[in-house]
Parts: sequence; structure tokens; C-alpha cells
Amino acid sequence: MMIKETSLRRDPDLRGELAFLARGCDFVLPSRFKKRLKSFQQTQIQNKPEKKPGTPLPPTATFPSSPRPLSPVPHVNNVVNAPLSVNIPQFYFPEGLPDACSNYEQTLSKIETAFMDIEDQKADIYEMGKIAKLCGCPLYWKAPMFRAAGGERTGLVSAPSFIAMWRKLLNDHHDDASKFICLLAKPSCNSLEQEDFIPLLQDVVDTHPGLTFLKDAPEFHSRYITTVIQRIFYTVNRSWSGKITSTEIRKSNFLQTLALLEEEEDINQITDYFSYEHFYVIYCKFWELDSDHDLYISQADLSRYNDQASSNRIIERIFSGAVTRGKTVQKEGRMSYADFVWFLISEEDKRNPTSIEYWFRCMDVDGDGVLSMYELEYFYEEQCERMEAMGIEPLPFHDLLCQMLDLVKPATDGKITLRDLKRCRMAHIFYDTFFNLEKYLDHEQRDPFAVQKDVENEGPEPSDWDRFAAEEYETLVAEESAQAQFQEGKDKKQECGILEQRESKTTEITTPAAWPIHLFILTLKIVVTSHCPLLSSQCKERQKSVSNYTEKWTNIKQLQISIKYSMEELLTLGRRLQQSQQDLKLSVFTIFREVREYCTPEMRLTSFLEIKRKKFK
Repeated sequence: MMIKETSLRRDPDLRGELAFLARGCDFVLPSRFKKRLKSFQQTQIQNKPEKKPGTPLPPTATFPSSPRPLSPVPHVNNVVNAPLSVNIPQFYFPEGLPDACSNYEQTLSKIETAFMDIEDQKADIYEMGKIAKLCGCPLYWKAPMFRAAGGERTGLVSAPSFIAMWRKLLNDHHDDASKFICLLAKPSCNSLEQEDFIPLLQDVVDTHPGLTFLKDAPEFHSRYITTVIQRIFYTVNRSWSGKITSTEIRKSNFLQTLALLEEEEDINQITDYFSYEHFYVIYCKFWELDSDHDLYISQADLSRYNDQASSNRIIERIFSGAVTRGKTVQKEGRMSYADFVWFLISEEDKRNPTSIEYWFRCMDVDGDGVLSMYELEYFYEEQCERMEAMGIEPLPFHDLLCQMLDLVKPATDGKITLRDLKRCRMAHIFYDTFFNLEKYLDHEQRDPFAVQKDVENEGPEPSDWDRFAAEEYETLVAEESAQAQFQEGKDKKQECGILEQRESKTTEITTPAAWPIHLFILTLKIVVTSHCPLLSSQCKERQKSVSNYTEKWTNIKQLQISIKYSMEELLTLGRRLQQSQQDLKLSVFTIFREVREYCTPEMRLTSFLEIKRKKFK
């Protein structure tokens, strides 16, 4: 049987066998090579099935250009196919997952019909609310939609311009977050900056029923809007970039909270972002520190917050630019109202993730991403000095460091990272220990089992910021009402004094001492001139005026007596409050002094209250 010569390029099996024969051989004799080649070809012919009539040839196997090394098997009969290219479906949709079942044309026809019902087929910003509902959007999307359709230039939006804008948006953006970004952002921008929220929030101020009282105070519009914007960026902008992306919008609850504004008339019930009570607390705190009322506070002004509870070193770090944006803080040493919003929320709610990052940036002096031991000692030194000035013996840094490491349990010994503080869920105690003396002493006197109970509690309780804002708002309202009552009493007293002066400048008939004599004279006139109608009418008018003066004088006397009693009650209440504050301070200092005298070095880590009970036992 004749063996046809086979080309190496056309027969991949032969190429693979030759590669196997040549493996490990530096030199092969030609005769031996020919014998191996001949035996291989005979084997291939014997294994080849005979072709039957009507049976198609099997498909030729394809191999890559460079053959892979085969395993050292004596006979290779199975041909390995090349890996097929797999079509991996798209799994990342930056503009949202497209919905193939949605019928955009039906929505656009409804919008066109709604424009037909409007006069001149042009809608203003108030009528845009109906269009927003037809588009399936919340009510307060109307201002961004109005601006995106060109309504800011002319004050009206026509049907063709809005439909063209909305059709393009539906084709390019497929979820609420990407649509919201597209409506509010500047052209060719895919993120939101702070000024992009102003039209939206101005519409909320103008139209929400819970903010109607602000119409008479336009000077507070910008400050309320600034507060809401800072709270939005504080919660949503987790990257600290100053620009909110669609991914951050999706991960937050902002769009859900914005939709609640349509359903809730009392805006104070929406504690996230929009609460007016929270704005009132923040602005009053800032106003108390801003002595010159130029909407900027200095480092000395900020140190007065909460009776200088925060240390000077942490305030220096805040003004160093570690957590503030812009060059105003670094160059002029002044903090704006927007930066104060971040400070206040971070100070009063140290459990918040943004607050943990805020204070970590402040304490990371060298900026290496970890809190080393020398940085902790740097901040604790001032705490020790302040405690010694109060007559309290501080805990040595070595002992305190052992407590903090046991509290945080860092992954790397001697280095505390941001992840460690977020994982331990006790970051508020850690931070207060190093730069807030008042809260540190409060934690020391608190029951440790109560602290552990708070950590283990997973219920939907209000945050520390919500509790602080509610308490401070009640306190501010009570102080304002008391001040208003005092001012009202003072004004009434002044009115009474002015009225007395006016009455004293009139005729003697207006004085109480002359009233009985004049009444006697009037009686005689009435008897004498009873037959004269003109004089009789004059006497009756005079008699009415006398009775009016008498009634007025009685009311004034009663008012003076009530004001006098209310003033006495206020003074008594003020004295009691002052005395109670002095007693409280005296008792606290007495306990601290006794604890210092009684404590031994082994007992310094125990609670002050336990030591007090042991002493009295």
C-alpha cells in the first residue's frame, strides 16, 4: 500500500507527533526519524474510518498557530479543540439597567395631552408639577425639569421642547439616580456640585406647606438652603470629593427622602436633610459664636463652643485644612457657616461614618492613614493638663493606651486605622477620650454595662444628632418664650408709665383724687340743668368719659399687680436656677476631690460612683 506524502503545514496531527518525537532529543538520526514517521502514518490510515456513500466528512479540527506542549503520552489519538470565544453579557450599567418592557411613547403621548390642556400649551414652574407626576417622578423634581427644558430663560416651557428633552433623557438614562443627575447637573457633567442644588431647594422653600412662614423672612432662605446642601453632602458624598455621583445617589436615601416631602406637610417630621428645627439649632449655635455676625467665626470663637469642651489642639487641626475646603480657613483663619455645619454634626454624633472619618482626618497629624501612638499622646497631653487644672488626677498614658487598644482591637499592633474604628463601633468613646473632656468624664462615670447595651442594640433608634437637635430645640424655644414674656411685661410697664404721664398732663379731672369732687359737681349740674337738652347730653357724655377713665384705671392697676407678681416669680426662678448650678458644680468638685484622696493606683481604672459607694459603706 502506497503512503502519500503529507505536508507538515496541512496536517496538524503530524506536526503534533513530530513535536512529541523531538521532545528531549538534541540529535535524531534521519533513518530513525523516517521509521517513526512511517509507523505514525500507517497508524493514522488504520484508524481512519471508511467513507460510506452519503455520509458527510467530519469537520476538520482547528488548532492555534503555536501548538501547546503535549503531555508525555505514547499515543495521542484525541485531538484537543481550541477554546471557543465566550460572549459575556454586559454587567455594568452606569446609567441604570435598561427596561425593555417600558413604553416611552405612551408616556410622551400623555405628556403631550397634558400640555394641550394648558393655556398656550406652555407650562410655568407650578404647572410643571402635573407634568412631573405624569413622567412618574416626585413632585419636587419639577424645578430641575423646568430648568432642563429651558424654562429658566423664558419663564415658560413649551410642549415640543419638553418632549424632546424628556425623550433624550429616557433614551440615555434608565434609573432615577442617573435621571436626577442629568436634570440638575451642568451640561456635559455627570456629577452634582453644591450650587446645582439651589434651584431645587429654593422651590422647596417657596412651595412646601411646612415652610410658608419663611415667605416673610427672605433673608433666611439662603441660610436654610446652605444648611440643607451641607447636610446632603455630609451624608451622600462619601468620597469627600465635593461632587456627588449617581453611584453615591443610589447608595443613599436622598431620593426617597425628597419624595417624602410631597406626602408630609410637617417638614420637621423629615429629620434627614430638610428639618427646619435642625436648621434652627445649627444656626442659633453658630450665631452665639459669631460675635461680629459676619457669618464667619475664628479659632477663638470656635473654642468657646459648649463652654470650651473641645481641646485647643483639635481645633487647630480643624483650622489647618484637614477637614475644610477652600483657602479661607488656611489663609484668613476663619470658618464659614457651611464648615460649621460639618463640625457641629460631627461633634454631636461621633457614631456617624462621616463623623468617624472627620475626626480621623483631624487626629492623623502626619497624614499617613493610621493613628500612631505618638499622635494619641500628643492629643492626650492637653487632656491631662486640663484635668489637673480641675483638680482631677489623670490616668497615665500607658494605662489609657491599654484601655483604648482593648476598646478598638486594631488589626495591626500599635497602629489604629479608619477601618478599625468603624468596626469597633466605639469610636465616639475613643475620640472623646482624646479631645473632649466633658464627654470623656461623662463616659467615665457611666455604667459600662449600659455602654455595652447601647452597642448591642440594633433597633431603629434615633441617632445622637437627632436626640441632640430635639433637646436643643426645646431648650431654645423655652428660652425664647421666657424672654418674650419678659419683654412683653417690660413693654406693658413702659406703656403704663407713658399712659400715667399723659393722664397727669391733662386736666385735674383725670386724677383719681379729683374724681369724687367732680362727680358731685356733675350731679349738681344734672339736677340744675335737667330741663336743658343740650346741657343734659353734654353731662351724659362727660359721665361716660368718667366711667371709662375709672374702668381704664382699674385695668391698669390689675395689670401692674400681675406684672409685679410675674417679675417676682421670674427672679425667684432665676435665683433657684443659679443656686442649683452652683450646688451641682460644688458637688462635682467635692466628689472629684474625695475620689482623688481615696483612690489608690490599683483603683484608678474603676468608676467614680463605685468608689463613692465603697467609701460610704
